Amino acid sequence: MKTKRLSPLDASWLYVESHQTPMHVGGLMIFELAPDAAPDFFQQLVNDFREHREFHPPWNRRLKSTRLRSLTPAWVEVQDLDLDYHLRLSALPWPGGERELGVLIARLHSHPLDFRRPPWECHVIQGLEDHRFALYVKMHHSLIDGVSAMRELVRVLSIDPDDGERPPFWAVPREKRAEKEIARVPTTEAAVGKALAAVPRQPGSAPTLIKALTELVQASRRKDDPMGVPFRAPKSILNGRITGQRRFATQSYSIERLKRLAKAGDATLNDVVLAICGGALRRFLQEANALPAISLTAGIPVSVRPKDDQESGNAISFIIATLGTDIADPVLRLQAITASTRRSKEHLQSLPKSVIEGYTMAIMGPYMVQLITGLGGRTRPVFNITISNVPGPDHALYLRGARMVANYPVSLLTHGQALNITCNGYADLLNFGFIGCRDSLPHMQRIAVYAGDALDELEDAVTRTGRARKKRETA
Repeated sequence: MKTKRLSPLDASWLYVESHQTPMHVGGLMIFELAPDAAPDFFQQLVNDFREHREFHPPWNRRLKSTRLRSLTPAWVEVQDLDLDYHLRLSALPWPGGERELGVLIARLHSHPLDFRRPPWECHVIQGLEDHRFALYVKMHHSLIDGVSAMRELVRVLSIDPDDGERPPFWAVPREKRAEKEIARVPTTEAAVGKALAAVPRQPGSAPTLIKALTELVQASRRKDDPMGVPFRAPKSILNGRITGQRRFATQSYSIERLKRLAKAGDATLNDVVLAICGGALRRFLQEANALPAISLTAGIPVSVRPKDDQESGNAISFIIATLGTDIADPVLRLQAITASTRRSKEHLQSLPKSVIEGYTMAIMGPYMVQLITGLGGRTRPVFNITISNVPGPDHALYLRGARMVANYPVSLLTHGQALNITCNGYADLLNFGFIGCRDSLPHMQRIAVYAGDALDELEDAVTRTGRARKKRETA
């Protein structure tokens, strides 16, 4: 059997695996049946999927040893998979709405994967209202990261609604060419992975790195400096120890709407995303009588152009920014977030690429140490929450004639991080996936509802501010 040793970053997800913190990620794709879909569409789909018994990496990999804390974990490639275990058909009591689907996904996502088998599952879910069905796929983070997985899953979809021959994702050989594209996507894994790979090259850039970190320390001592810094985060109910049960909720917004709002507010689309999340968290924590006096902070993977990059490339790093949860006014909150992200990005862009990688390790090192040592949730958080925005296909996709209408990420949680918010772009929508610890954050689904309210409030406030500005200029 072919053996492949795990990289240090991939192995780290095994080291922190526990019943309370299963380290798998997932994707929830919702499809709308074509008007002429056959009555037995689901049975045909599942039966056809089951006929594909050739498995390609990474879907045919299982651990050589099931001892998760093995010092040298490795994959072995197998072909004797029990497909009836990995592929499952579920049904909601019709008509199943978003709430019922969210409850099912939360339950499925709460169960750890079986490491005696390749660590992934695919669930075909029928019974959704409006002639819809869903695919929920979960996979361990050590096997494949979320961005790579979604790229693999989307590859088996088609831009042609009449294309009914696409095989399931496990039967399609992986495209090596796409690896470089995936590495450029701003995610936490990409930032940490590139920084780890650059560790041997760090000594020559030490003086510049020390200077950059010194500026970071100085910024932490200046109350009027908007740059986000580690450990400035307040203690909150988001940052304690967690249990294994999850809650899941979703939201979708028009990308064009968010872009118009960003332009009107002199901000970026990501700033608007942070402002929406900040407004929702402020209201949620207020209602729980648990709103800290100082603002929550978010850890955000970003793509930046280093000062020594003369080409069209970029570098993936990680910044910390305020969420403005201490600010009641939506416009002022957005302005605080914009100032924070802009300051951090300008600081990063002033550094050469080699220093950015070392800087990323300096930022993320304490976070990774908390995870691996078990200190997460027992010490002051490096930041309060991770918020990611991952670009996706900008055109409609189909599965056997059924149009995909939404693509939601289902991320993981760790001790010290009881909530994660990840966004996926698809066609003209930005899809939000909210995953939270059931016991740490009762009624977590309200955060998704409040996010919609926060967007409306911000839109109204920015519009009023713009009208007032034009009136003053006219006067």
